[in-house]
Amino acid sequence: MYHCFFGCVLFRCAKGFLIMSKIVRVFPRRTRATPVDALAIVNREPDLFDEADAVHVSVVFSWDLSRAEYLSRQWRYVAPVFIGGPATGERSGDFVPGLYLRDGYTITSRGCPNRCWFCSVWRREGDVRELPIHDGWNVLDDNLLACSESHVRGVFAMLKRQSVKPEFTGGLEARLLNQWHADALYDLRPNQLFFAYDTPDDLEPLRHAGKLLVNAGFKTKTSHALRCYVLCGWAKDTFSDAEARMKQALDAGFTPMAMLYRDDRGEVDKSWRQFQRLWARPQIIHARLKRGEF
Repeated sequence: MYHCFFGCVLFRCAKGFLIMSKIVRVFPRRTRATPVDALAIVNREPDLFDEADAVHVSVVFSWDLSRAEYLSRQWRYVAPVFIGGPATGERSGDFVPGLYLRDGYTITSRGCPNRCWFCSVWRREGDVRELPIHDGWNVLDDNLLACSESHVRGVFAMLKRQSVKPEFTGGLEARLLNQWHADALYDLRPNQLFFAYDTPDDLEPLRHAGKLLVNAGFKTKTSHALRCYVLCGWAKDTFSDAEARMKQALDAGFTPMAMLYRDDRGEVDKSWRQFQRLWARPQIIHARLKRGEF
């Protein structure tokens, strides 16, 4: 059994003693979810004062793999180095709070039963599997609503006792939303919850989910809480088609968040970046809506 506290992991040995292992975690780039403690290192080589029992290089994006491999070679002089993270394609283990994600982020399940062409989750993690529920307020599960009812209720009960309004930035699948989910979500008063509009067959479930959430008490016209990731920018996509999907998400009751498709190299056309800026911030979108721009 092990517990993490700011990068130091306590291992229980055979005789029952606790042994502290100092783990330095190295990240090729900083994101909002990157830990901020002293043992979380972002994109730098070791200096003379760095010491550790082990070094974990955590890489989220495939386009950072070469940088992660370079950093692993530099840090091997400090301690044994292990490379992991979603970009490696390796199946993830149990979630350890504070180790690879900053305080407040939590993962209570991994995997997804869907087989979307653009997604690596099912290839890496397989079907959904439930994990122990740890405290947090930003839920990053791949597909929380695909879990059992008892697990989902357990997650909602955990969120209810937090001092911060919850967020579901991992995304919720509209097709799986039931009225009891919507009622429980409204009772949590979330800061934001994201659904997804990735393929044409997502639209009708999204519209139905919007109705369930309105029935529960959510306000769709003025609230920024109901969000929707809208995939755009793949090879055959067009600006007019993407804008139409953004408007459809709005009509369904959700403030869209344009998500640019990236290949393994992470390259994105500059014009698509400009498009994304118009459809990423709720304040901008709702201001444009008030001005009658669409």
